[in-house]
Amino acid sequence: MAKDKTLFTCSECGGTTPRWLGKCPHCNAWNTLVESVAESSAPSKNRFAALAPSTEVKPLSEIEAQDVQRTPTGLDELDRVLGGGIVEGGVVLIGGDPGIGKSTLLLQALDALQRQSHTTLYVTGEESGAQVALRSRRLGLDGSQVKVLAEIQLEKILATLDALKPAIAVIDSIQTVYSEQLTSAPGSVAQVRECAAHLTRAAKASGTAIVLVGHVTKEGALAGPRVLEHMVDTVLYFEGDTHSSYRLIRAIKNRFGAVNEIGVFAMTERGLKGVSNPSAIFLSQHAEPVPGSCVMVTLEGTRPMLVELQALVDTGGPSPRRLSVGLERDRLAMLLAVLHRHAGVACMDQDVFVNAVGGVRISEPAADLAVMLSITSSLRGRPLPKGFIAFGEVGLAGEVRPAPRGQERLKEAAKLGFSVAVVPRANLPRKAERGGTELFPGMTVHGVDRIEEAMELARSLA
Repeated sequence: MAKDKTLFTCSECGGTTPRWLGKCPHCNAWNTLVESVAESSAPSKNRFAALAPSTEVKPLSEIEAQDVQRTPTGLDELDRVLGGGIVEGGVVLIGGDPGIGKSTLLLQALDALQRQSHTTLYVTGEESGAQVALRSRRLGLDGSQVKVLAEIQLEKILATLDALKPAIAVIDSIQTVYSEQLTSAPGSVAQVRECAAHLTRAAKASGTAIVLVGHVTKEGALAGPRVLEHMVDTVLYFEGDTHSSYRLIRAIKNRFGAVNEIGVFAMTERGLKGVSNPSAIFLSQHAEPVPGSCVMVTLEGTRPMLVELQALVDTGGPSPRRLSVGLERDRLAMLLAVLHRHAGVACMDQDVFVNAVGGVRISEPAADLAVMLSITSSLRGRPLPKGFIAFGEVGLAGEVRPAPRGQERLKEAAKLGFSVAVVPRANLPRKAERGGTELFPGMTVHGVDRIEEAMELARSLA
């Protein structure tokens, strides 16, 4: 028998090298090589089977396109993120912090699908069947017919999938599954890559939709090789503060739907419940307007949401602090420089703290205008008017740039009763073709081109 040979495998691209190097020679990533053992046994003939059978070469125009059929899971917020439901033969990877509710969410989804007469399978590698049954009782899923398999060996899992042929199967989690064809431990780079590849092939061949639960690192990224995210059809992140009852599920990759969609859940004693109006949880309820508070309309995928931004400007020391929660800290420093240069608002000797209410993270630049207005309001101690919203990107030259899909943002704000809006001039609503009235009755919309115009307008409205 040939002796096993030590190799070093890159955790990013999966490439191997016979000796350790500081930089991977394949993808040029630093400090990503992990020691592994080359398998001495000959691989089986089906180990590297293709995902789909080979076909003859055809022009793209001659290939018949087929609509993707979706199966709703029964959880509206999850269906929104998936693009309408589970796709036959699709592979979904979902990651999140420990205890965030991944297993709870998937068990609820499997029970809802089973009650729609779909065959389901829950493969648990971290809990026993009795523990899963105890959770189902706690969630109120009495009489659930979801089939449970407590197993971590890949070959037995594949045999069960082939025998039952479920419509959807959950593997909780992929880091616990191992294959007998490899000698490395479960959770290693080689095991995760190999097991995910076999399960993906099984899904494509049989039409079973498979959901893989993935662990995350301390930085919040999915553990294991990055090729795992390339291999699957959809990548979801389940996030939220464990001290809060609200959870967000976000699509990072979706071959069958839009990315950056967001679903909002509330954790209750009976499991996760969808939140149909998430804007309500991101808005603080003030009896009267307070300084330093400004509401903006952010866009998460196709869903406009109202989020309250709060700023606190206080006298600082020789090294004033800049702290932001839910927004990029570097962008906050840039906005303070623009505010000083073009609007004459100086915060050089002030501590500046900015927070997005509700624990939501805002990454789009359309929050710039609301951040600057809230900082100015706190610095001057003058609240913005009641029912006030703002959105728009601010450039280094002081110009206010339009935000995408501004009409939908204004429509969401008008629906929730906001009456005054300051937006980029390019986002001003069009006149209705009939009647000559504005598209958003009850709301006065002001358009601005530069940040100094917005500051002057906010001062006159206060």
